[in-house]
Amino acid sequence: MAGPSPLWLLPAFATFFSFYAGDSLDEPVPDAASVLEEYDYIVVGGGSSGSVVAARLSEDPDATVLLLEAGGQESEFSEVPGLAGYLQLSQMDWQYKAEPSTTSCLAMVSNRCNLPRGRVIGGSSSINYMLYVRGNRRDYDLWESQGNHGWGYDHVLPFFKFSEDNANPTLTANSDFHGSDGYLSVGESPWRSPLAAAFVEAGVELGYPARDVNGASQTGFMVPQGFLRRGSRCSNARAFLRPARLRPNLHTALNAFVTRILFDSARRAYGVVFDRGGEEGRGQEVRARREVILAAGAINTPQLLLLSGVGPAQQLRRYNISVVADLPVGRNLQDHIAGSAIFTIREPVSLLYSRLENLPALLKYSVFGSGPLTSLGGVEGVAFVSTRFMNASLDWPDIEFHFVSGTHASDGGSHLRHALGLRDEYWAHYFSHLVDRDQFSILAKLMRPRSRGVVELRSADPYEYPKIITNYLHDRADLLVIKEGLKIARQVGNTRVFREFGARLFDLPLLGCESFEMTSEAYWECYIRHLTFTIYHYCGTAKMGPYWDPDAVVDPMLRVYGVQGLRVVDASVFPTIPSGNTNAPVTMVAEKAAHMIKAFWAPAKTSGDGDALPPTELHSEEL
Repeated sequence: MAGPSPLWLLPAFATFFSFYAGDSLDEPVPDAASVLEEYDYIVVGGGSSGSVVAARLSEDPDATVLLLEAGGQESEFSEVPGLAGYLQLSQMDWQYKAEPSTTSCLAMVSNRCNLPRGRVIGGSSSINYMLYVRGNRRDYDLWESQGNHGWGYDHVLPFFKFSEDNANPTLTANSDFHGSDGYLSVGESPWRSPLAAAFVEAGVELGYPARDVNGASQTGFMVPQGFLRRGSRCSNARAFLRPARLRPNLHTALNAFVTRILFDSARRAYGVVFDRGGEEGRGQEVRARREVILAAGAINTPQLLLLSGVGPAQQLRRYNISVVADLPVGRNLQDHIAGSAIFTIREPVSLLYSRLENLPALLKYSVFGSGPLTSLGGVEGVAFVSTRFMNASLDWPDIEFHFVSGTHASDGGSHLRHALGLRDEYWAHYFSHLVDRDQFSILAKLMRPRSRGVVELRSADPYEYPKIITNYLHDRADLLVIKEGLKIARQVGNTRVFREFGARLFDLPLLGCESFEMTSEAYWECYIRHLTFTIYHYCGTAKMGPYWDPDAVVDPMLRVYGVQGLRVVDASVFPTIPSGNTNAPVTMVAEKAAHMIKAFWAPAKTSGDGDALPPTELHSEEL
């Protein structure tokens, strides 16, 4: 593309039209110039979960809440759904990398997958692909069967609905599964390419139903719903914190990096230490009268616990950290990974980034909240299917498809290849041959991996990133499921409806796998191990479980074992990863946690602000 991209005009357009619209609810969250010495609650991390918890706890005017976020404000770029891929490696991304692997990510620099995480108010909900997918009923019933009382599907469904403001009247008419009065805006993109409908039609052609995968059953194909409001990203900060920004009892401190949790002699968490600004801003202490609530995510939360003396004693002593509680912090790391089937097409309907980077697209988005920039990062379809390893009658699919109207070559090599961490030779010998060709990809995402990773300290320095050992594909069963998922994906691309677009499997052999026939099982195993795509759903590193579970870090009330006054409220607590995308489940956990905390500290409070009350379907014993 010649000349500068029109996207650089976006901030000016966004500022003008935002001012013209005068939407006060979308004003940024105020950054507190200073903080008090003490609050009732300190929430560490202003991401997907912390935004919810802080906003909900501040609904009680008698409780003071401090939210500490290591990143800064969202930007005009982060609110544009179609630009999700550009946000990786930006200042809003922690830019983590996995440790080198021998089983996965072999096409990436140093065999290390990039692991994006949001370092911004709203966290990963401000940089992700915005898909609204809750997971399967059986996921949550499994949590409860493991001893986590109150976390079965019938208990958590009301909290999903409580958050949700779904814009699709067809879905909200079925009030058993969707809500329309919550803070979190959910809906379909107002724009889609012809490939979106073709994907759903292809599923029907193969015998799968077209259905709401967040409803009564999960197996099937659909045009996805996302966290969208008037065509823009609705991050959890935008949904929950911006409406609460004027509450005098809620203070939000941005660019505030928490380095340690403070414990007294009784092992009660009574505050935190954080750095903000230059040398003069280092080592600030703030106290919590009631609780410290960790909502820093599945990488930062275990790191902070370990730095504070909560974790495996042997690891802590290695770095001369005093042991407060000997717990398996950092273990049980899980993530969704995928392989990708790439197709080229004859009809010029895709070319994702050429659609985005033009002035008409910019004007449609800025003025009307429509056009291709409202696409969910190019993801135009989702589906759930069962491989031969799963009993399809259980309706517990082991593969989720993400249908993307593009590939990592869609931007001509300017950014997406670097976000993936791809080696130059793999770009040159494989992806570069897709440049300027119309294309789509179907990612076959493993729902319930058997492989488990770990987050460990690299040193006692809070500014040194931890070791993230993903162990992707360490268990061969994970490889086999993805391989079977890609077989179904190739069947989707070979349906009549896609053949009408001239769809053809991209048949250039991948570097390092040329010795295998492309039709062979060995080729696709090699392919998956080289091009291993994380879907950014890290979780499980502070596992929730009953007291008899040796792997548990928190109890079913999300309280950290062995200490007092400390809870974890983020994806770290997932015992097992949900069968779907994780932002909706994280939001649910945060909603449920906020109600549990309110009930704990005000058990006799039965009336007041309606927003502070739990969902009407719940009884107090279910909180």
